[in-house]
This record gives sequence, C-alpha cells and structure tokens, in this order.
Amino acid sequence: MTTPVCTSASAAAAPGRQTPLYPTFAAYVRARQPVLLRTARSLTANPTDAEDLLQTALAKTYVAWERIEDQRALDGYVRRALLNTRTSQWRKRRVDEFTCDELPEPERLPCGDDPAERQALRDAMWRAVLRLPARQRAMVVLRYYEDLSEAQTAEVLGVSVGTVKSAVSRALGKLREDPELAPAC
Repeated sequence: MTTPVCTSASAAAAPGRQTPLYPTFAAYVRARQPVLLRTARSLTANPTDAEDLLQTALAKTYVAWERIEDQRALDGYVRRALLNTRTSQWRKRRVDEFTCDELPEPERLPCGDDPAERQALRDAMWRAVLRLPARQRAMVVLRYYEDLSEAQTAEVLGVSVGTVKSAVSRALGKLREDPELAPAC
C-alpha cells in the first residue's frame, strides 16, 4: 500500500484554485515573525544573533518569494533557510578574538590625539629652540628639521664633524631640561 506524498500541493498549485494566504512578503513577515524568531532563538545562544539569523533567512526567502508556489510551505522554507544559514555560519566560524588578562595594545596618552595639544607642543619646541645659542640652534635645525647628516651639517657650517656632534649633544641636553617641554600627559 502506497500513500500519496502531497496530493494537495499539486492541486493547490493549479492556477485559479487557491487564494494566497499572504498577499505580500511583508504581510507574511508581520504575521509569522514571532514564531520564526522563537525558532531562530533555539538555534543560537544569543538573542541578537537569533535576530540576525532570522533576518538572513528572511532575505533568502524574499529572493525566492515568487518561486514558492504553496504558501502553506513558507514556514518550512524559512525554517530550512534558518537551519542552513546557521550551519553555514557554524562551519565558517573563526575565532578572531581571544580573551586575555592584559590588553595587547599600549594605552594611548589622551593628549596625543588632541590636535591643539600637538600644536602647543610644536610651538613650545620652537620657542625652546629659539632660546638656544645661535650656533647650537643652527646645528639642531640642520640636523633634525632639514634632516642633514652630521657630515653635511659640518660642511654647511664650515666646522668639523666632532664640533657638530658635541654642539648638538649639548643643545639636546638643554632641550631635555627645558621646563616648557615637560610632558603634560
């Protein structure tokens, strides 16, 4: 004895015999969303993930809306889309985040991001450089602002490389001790 599998589906697909249960996709979603959301929540641990899962399954259903002939099978179609989507997510799942006791990134200083603070520090640096003796100031500017080597600086100023090294070293020492350049952070 054989049992017919779905005789009503073929009869329901005949044109003119069946009025649609849901005239639009939006009507279907409004009517069935709570039930489908419960199904999605049973597939995920996080309610937010369940909402995302349902949204994805509904998007897949929307794409196929015109091809679904038997609207009584819509819930089954969406449930299958939920299950397939969740299975795909589970298979593709990668762990990109690891919990740890210590943050891997160093903490940023609050003043490092403020453009006004950076400009104030630049202004203070120039004022400190201007307070240096003329010869030291020229060597610091050529070495660090013009990015010349010690030999090039010595050649431009007509002095020895040793003189450039010692004068720049003394100038940097003065700049390190300048109270106006002390970090405010």
